Amino acid sequence: MPDRDLQSIVDELAERLRRSVAIDDPALRLLAASRHFGDEDTLRVSSVMNRSVRPEIVDDILAHGISRWVAPGFVDVEGAMPRLCAPVRCNGMLLGYLWLIDKDGAFTGREVAAAGEAAASAGVVLLRRLLLHERSKARQEGILRELVSADPAVRAQAIEDLHAEQLFGDECGHFTVLTVQCPASQASATPREVAFDAAVEDGLRAVADDVALMATNRWRAWILLVQRVPPSRALVDAVAERITGRFRLLGDEQARLVFGLGGSVTVLGDVVTSYQQALLAARAALLLPGFGTLARWGELGPYELLLKLPPEDLLNASQVPALAAVEAEDTHDVLISTLSAFFDHGGNIQRAADSLHVHRATLYQRIKRIEQISGCSLDSGDDRLMLHLGLKLRVIAAAYRDHPNR
Repeated sequence: MPDRDLQSIVDELAERLRRSVAIDDPALRLLAASRHFGDEDTLRVSSVMNRSVRPEIVDDILAHGISRWVAPGFVDVEGAMPRLCAPVRCNGMLLGYLWLIDKDGAFTGREVAAAGEAAASAGVVLLRRLLLHERSKARQEGILRELVSADPAVRAQAIEDLHAEQLFGDECGHFTVLTVQCPASQASATPREVAFDAAVEDGLRAVADDVALMATNRWRAWILLVQRVPPSRALVDAVAERITGRFRLLGDEQARLVFGLGGSVTVLGDVVTSYQQALLAARAALLLPGFGTLARWGELGPYELLLKLPPEDLLNASQVPALAAVEAEDTHDVLISTLSAFFDHGGNIQRAADSLHVHRATLYQRIKRIEQISGCSLDSGDDRLMLHLGLKLRVIAAAYRDHPNR
């Protein structure tokens, strides 16, 4: 709901000038609007109905450089009437925009001055709101970090604190963690850290009917979804897409964020489990391109076990002598790929041969050669398991070498 003080500023100016007034936040999301005086256009109606305007219109308006304005000015918007834009600032900080529609092209100096004064008053209100929000956000982030602490006593206190904050009702009984990570190569600069934090916070707005809490730490963040039912794929996709889109708009158009979704739990004390799963899923998204930018726990196959290994142990375990022997003899780089295709298709000769675009007889010859070099038999369950796990470990080990800090 709009802040009452902010609403009174809007209503007072509207009645004084007999013009409709609106205030948006810096991302052009509606914060408060007056009644109309017959000067509304389709853009204003859409803004009031949807609390925002289409992304392409946002881009068009921001392209006028209004984020740098320190005094009221006029903005031409394609497909809509011109507008008087008064930047809402306090202590030099941009907090939003106050808008008046220029229906008759006859704003007086008195009206422009009144808009500027109202914008200054709104700036005080919004700065107070921002400070309260930041204080509350810091408190919530502190509790969330304690909720996933390694110390059971700390987690127990965090559960009590969450209940005391009354952030969600008893009907919200499903807790799911979504992590988001910005690769370090893209997150070293402070402006990008700020953009990352703002993008994650913007992503929470995709969760309309339930509760979403966030905690950030430089280039890594996580969101706790508190809902009546486990989150749908569509909701998780919407949150991830919104965060990515916002970060690219604020930071880098080519930026790549990765996400990991943990399993849903029904007890607050088990959120730490969902958190750990989400971290491993995000690691899969970062290291293994096959999972895309959003990996979900429960869909990672054997990697859910393998990624739990500490990197040093995993690198050591990937040194499988039988595979090393095959690789040493694999002068044309076909034997390892043949073995991978064989396992990926469950040992089905025809499907594996089709995937490799070779004849069945050729595949049999390669498998026989692999068995001769490795000393293993693909008719042996233990040998199959060792070779298959060895191949998966090699994939992760190669990814760790490419991303040594992950």
